[in-house]
Amino acid sequence: MEAIITRMETGELRQFISFSVGDEEYGLELLRVKEVIRVPEITWLPRAPVFVKGIINLRGDVIPIVDLREKFGLEAVGETAQTRVIVVEMGGQLVGMVVDSASQVVRIPAAQIDPPPPVLGGFSQELITGVGKLEDTLVVLLNVDSLLTSEERSALSAISASGPGSAAGR
Repeated sequence: MEAIITRMETGELRQFISFSVGDEEYGLELLRVKEVIRVPEITWLPRAPVFVKGIINLRGDVIPIVDLREKFGLEAVGETAQTRVIVVEMGGQLVGMVVDSASQVVRIPAAQIDPPPPVLGGFSQELITGVGKLEDTLVVLLNVDSLLTSEERSALSAISASGPGSAAGR
């Protein structure tokens, strides 16, 4: 408890990449984000999990691309000029996540971050690490390691391991 009070008193700022999916604003810890890119050509994979849009070749690395709209149960929409892929490290593997837009790096004082609401329960509470308050906007802070289940991460590992030139990369 003392550490929490000290952090609030010193005004520690936490940094997040802010992005939107649907009408909501989300944040991922900046240190977990490798890069934010425009949506490149995505190679579709037959029999891939429904939330996997396919794979991309990013400077020689085959990276699976996850559609966060699909993962969050939202209606599919076409890509726009603002659509981005946020590349993160998840379980020791690079994964790209398609988002509607990636805004900026936001700095939120630790005192302005509330714990997840208790009404969420189960999986949602693991997924959401907190809610950041920025002026008149709430930013839902996500735990990148809980975005996918262990089974889903295993499926992505198999996709990445197949690499270019294999059956999955064709």
